Parts: sequence; structure tokens; C-alpha cells
Amino acid sequence: MTETVTLALSDAAALCRAAAMRAGASAATARALANASVAAERDGQPSVGMAHFLDYLEALKAGRIKGAAEPELSRPAGAIILSDAMGGSAHLGFDRAFDDLAQTAQQFGLAAFAQKNAYTCGALGYFAGRLAEAGLVALAATNGPALLAGSGSTRPVFCTNPLAFAAPIAGSAPLVIDQASSATAFVNIRKAAAEGRAIPEGWALDADGHPTTDAKAAVKGALLAFGGARGANIALMVEVLAAGLGNANWSLDAPSFTSGAQNPGSGLFVLAIEPKLFDPDFSERMAGQVKRLAGDYGIHIPGIAKGTAREQSQKQGLIIARNVYERIANWPAR
Repeated sequence: MTETVTLALSDAAALCRAAAMRAGASAATARALANASVAAERDGQPSVGMAHFLDYLEALKAGRIKGAAEPELSRPAGAIILSDAMGGSAHLGFDRAFDDLAQTAQQFGLAAFAQKNAYTCGALGYFAGRLAEAGLVALAATNGPALLAGSGSTRPVFCTNPLAFAAPIAGSAPLVIDQASSATAFVNIRKAAAEGRAIPEGWALDADGHPTTDAKAAVKGALLAFGGARGANIALMVEVLAAGLGNANWSLDAPSFTSGAQNPGSGLFVLAIEPKLFDPDFSERMAGQVKRLAGDYGIHIPGIAKGTAREQSQKQGLIIARNVYERIANWPAR
């Protein structure tokens, strides 16, 4: 049985911040990465939580995340905010723009944020969810290095290219949908490979373009889109939003996020919408509809479970594997 450590949320964040700064991150970058990772762990997403934070530490050590980078923000139009992450984390640019993005959406009804030259995002729902907590409806898209075969291809051309959507619900945690265009997230393939487990059919191809259930072969091959051509088309839409609009690297041109010293130059696109300008009772109507869908029809509402996990984590703390805790706690100074 895996040994665990229980940490209060504040202690987990402090642990991560300190490790990131030892790895070469500025205080702001360390805070941004720690907050995102602890939030994912808190919300019941360990694959992109504290264990994934180790990927950030490795990237800081190797130079794939420039720890001292400060994003450059610009406003080419009243409701558009652009960020050049300058080779740093995806999270810091969004943090720097967040208040302005939310206030602009509240004033004009719509506001868009586009970022280039960043490391990969981790849990994309984190970005949309934060806006929903501020009462806004949000759509987010991001890309990264090529991992996913496109429609008609057996070679990687897109990243997993997730799409996230969030909306406020009166008296409840927000609706948060966060899903990759691939049949599964890359972290799940990598975890299965590390543990020597097989993966389901339809998840991936090997390096020769043949369907495989061997996770280690899948890591060297290509992921498959969910729903065949339909999922691949969504990956292409995400690519246009995340890389095209923001002038970020196309997935085909993005360096690896797991090896080497180059930043992948990933893109991030976020659209924020003020629902009250469309319908003053939006969040209340959402609450009624969600209650009807879940109660009368048994529909799973994404995001509600995250809210429940969050409440439990706030009361009981985070339970993380001891080996993950010790690696973060003992991360050496750069």
C-alpha cells in the first residue's frame, strides 16, 4: 500500500512554492504554478496535481520553463488582451491579465485573452473555472507539442488540444467541462507506461502507425482522437484558436515539453462572457436546469464533483503519495 502524507492546502502551496523557487522560478512564477497544481489536487485531479508539479520542476531545471520570465501584456483593442509568456509558464500571464480580463468582460460583455511562448497548461479547466467563480461564462483552448494523429493520419500533428468550458451556477460549484481532443489525456498514457499497464484499444498507435494497447509503444507513437474524425476536427479547431489567433507555435513546430531545454511555445486562448448582460437570472436558471438534469434524468454534471472534492480537501487537507511529497520537499537548489 502506498504511503501518504496529509497536508493543509496552505502548506501544500508553500511546499510547492519553495521547491519551484529552488528550481529557479521567480516568486510570481512559483506562486502561479503552485496555485494551479494544488487547485487540481484539491479538486480531485491528482494526475495534473502535485504529481504533475514535478514536471514543472523538471522543466524549470532543464530550462523548458524560464523561471525568471515576466510576461509582456498588450491591448490591441478594447476587449482583447495579448500575452507573450517569454518562455515562462502559461499560468503567470493569465494571472497578470485575470482582473483586467474579468473586468473587461463585465463592462463590454465579452473579452478575449490570447497567449504565446508558454509552457503547457496542465489542467485547462483551471483557467475557465476561475472565471466562472467570478460569475463569468468562459471557454478556453490550448495546444502543445504534437502527440495526436489527425484525421487520415497515423503521425502526430496536434497536441491533445483540450477544450474547457465553465459557467456559474447559483448556490453551487460552477459547471466545468475539461476534455482533451484525444481519447485520453497524455498523462494517463505516460502513467500506464510507467506502471507497466496496458491501455484500452482505440487510445493510441505505435511508432509504425499500428493500433496498440502497449502504453510504452503508445508513448513513442501517436494518440488517437475521441470519436475519430469528429474529435480530430475539434483538435484542429483548438489549434486555430490557441496557436493561430495567438501566434503561438503550431503543434507540429513545438519542441517537447518533457525533454530538451526549449520551451514548447504553447498557445492559450480564453474567451470570457458576462452572462448577466444576456440574462440577469442566468446563474439561477442554470441552477434550476442542473437540478432538473441531475435529479430527474440522472445526468452527470461536470464540475460538481470537483466542488465536493474541494470542500473535503479544505476540511481534511490533501492526501498525497509520500514519494511525491518527498521529491518536492527535497528538490535541490538550482
